[in-house]
Amino acid sequence: MPIIFMTCETRPVNSSLYVDTAPCINATSGHSFVITERLNAQDLWDSCRIELVVLTSSSIGRKDMNSSYINIHNELLYGFELSWLGRDCNVDFDTNKVNCLLVLWTATKAIFGIPCVLVFLILKLKKRHLSMYSVIEEFLQSHNNLMPIRYSYSNIKKMTKGFKDKLEEGGYGSVYKGKLRSGHLVAVKMLGNSKANGQDFMNEVATIGRIHHVNVVRLIGYCAEGSKRALIYEYMSKGFLDKHIFPKEGLISLSCKEAFEISLGVARGIAYLHQGCDMKILHFDIKPHNILLDDNFVPKVSDFGLARLCPLDDSSLALTAARGTIGYIALELFYKNIGGVSNKADIYSFGMLLMEIAGKRRNLNALAANSSQIYFPSWVYDQFSEGKEMEIKDATDEERKMTKKMLIVALWCIQLKPGERPNSMNKVVEMLEGEVEFIQMPPKPFLYPQDTPVVDDEDGSEITLSS
Repeated sequence: MPIIFMTCETRPVNSSLYVDTAPCINATSGHSFVITERLNAQDLWDSCRIELVVLTSSSIGRKDMNSSYINIHNELLYGFELSWLGRDCNVDFDTNKVNCLLVLWTATKAIFGIPCVLVFLILKLKKRHLSMYSVIEEFLQSHNNLMPIRYSYSNIKKMTKGFKDKLEEGGYGSVYKGKLRSGHLVAVKMLGNSKANGQDFMNEVATIGRIHHVNVVRLIGYCAEGSKRALIYEYMSKGFLDKHIFPKEGLISLSCKEAFEISLGVARGIAYLHQGCDMKILHFDIKPHNILLDDNFVPKVSDFGLARLCPLDDSSLALTAARGTIGYIALELFYKNIGGVSNKADIYSFGMLLMEIAGKRRNLNALAANSSQIYFPSWVYDQFSEGKEMEIKDATDEERKMTKKMLIVALWCIQLKPGERPNSMNKVVEMLEGEVEFIQMPPKPFLYPQDTPVVDDEDGSEITLSS
């Protein structure tokens, strides 16, 4: 079995794996220990480094871990035995010698190779984690002017009472309800395994850590302590928007006026991200689940894990991969030939969100009673083209006009080509605040570029390509 010699800057606390070699070995820097058990990545103490790996034939059990290092030293004196079966050897009749070197080499590789590979993998795993921690720490040090407060992990456990009240759980991690010493309620998002070397965590801190707007969720603080990463937000009592526009049985849905005010608030929040800061912030994940509501149903744009910062004068952005949620992602992120990636991507996502708020249903519903209603935006456009009004139960004329305006603005935002959408979110806000009579009907929106009408060169007639 392998015996691993280690040097640690500090003494490992309460670890039965580490056997103290003092006074047999005088470590010039730090403390010297030896491990005789199988070593897992989580058992490797942060301040320790592996100095030497040696082999012994004997197995030193856990029952001996409290004994003196002298016992381990005595085992090392015997070294390790190497044996092989005679039938694996061969005789060279020209020299009258028995050749077993190949077997010896294979056995040696097996005995030495396996422990070395294990140690290599452990060190590589630890190095990768340490690299991620150092990248995050370096980022935080270089942004020491950030407004959010840095909390320790022990503070996080106290404010959440040991993570007692879980609000929700997702692929990113879990969200818990907490309370600051001041008495203010907060939502604590504990991040799981971070992708892209902690990029999602740094995106959140770098973007909403520097801004404050009534329609953008406020980042109060964060925690970056080893593998523990958390984001502390202001608490939103009404939760996520999707719970109110796609209500389950028994829940009261939003009124037309509430839906309009929420839509207008979200539009203002995105407009601020695009043009209200010293850097343009592109969100890239506008959807109902990323909009939070406070006590008064004031909407707050949240979740900036996919956000990108770019100069205000940049008209387009180069991305290596599409980012966002299917159903809300702008098509130029998939089809590069229809236009570059810019703030128009967020405008498209907002349009899909606006359509769902106004209709109080998913845009794509394969279970729709009428096949023409499977893709809601196309059905809405056809209704308006035929001069029909949206049927809203118990709605006043003012509420019907309000809903129609939201739907027409949404149709403009989700145009296939970026150049056919509104130029900015400020323009979208202007359209929502204006009168519906002054908003022209846009072209029909298409789900894919293959659905767009193409003009035949020979007779000028239109044909449609469908996937």
